[in-house]
This record gives sequence, structure tokens and C-alpha cells, in this order.
Amino acid sequence: MKTIKWSARIIALCILVFALPFYFGYGNPLPFANPNYSLWENVALSMMPLVFVGLALGWKYPKVAGWLIIIAIAIGFIVGLLTEANLSINLAVPVIPGILYLIDGYKKYE
Repeated sequence: MKTIKWSARIIALCILVFALPFYFGYGNPLPFANPNYSLWENVALSMMPLVFVGLALGWKYPKVAGWLIIIAIAIGFIVGLLTEANLSINLAVPVIPGILYLIDGYKKYE
């Protein structure tokens, strides 16, 4: 279980360190603030802060963080499919620590 916990934490930290500069480098990271953004871009800008919070929250509350990450990514993929946006596999990367956080969170309480 320690391997799962620390794998999730290390992957989450790597994602945060790598992805936060890209998120803030997008220009205006506030969703629905720029009328030129498509619905998919606005949803992605809305879900990514939830994913970032989930990645950081997982260090203390893995079960809540896992669900926050999984639900945010799932909503993003559903909207992406409905709007026929070009989905990026990069958005699926946070699912890995999300699943590991869920495994860690549920194994602790059994």
C-alpha cells in the first residue's frame, strides 16, 4: 500500500509541476472570460483547476481527491465527445494518480 500511495503522490507532484505552467501560460485561464474560446476550451479551463486541487488534496485526503479527479476528467471527456472537440490524451494522464488515490483511500478504510 505504501508503494501505491507514494506512486500516486509522486505522479501527482510531477503532473502539477509540469502542467501548472501550461495552464497559466494559456493566456487567460479564467473560463468563460474570453468570448473567442469554444465550449470545449471553457470546460477544459474549468475542469483543470479541479484536477489540480485534487492532485494536491490527495496527499491528505486520497479518497476525495481521487473522486474529484475522476469526475472532472470524465465530465471533460463527455463534453469533448458531445462537442466533437479534438480530445487530447494528455488530459487522461491525471486519471492515473486519481485511480491510485482511490485505491489508497478505500484500502485504508477496510
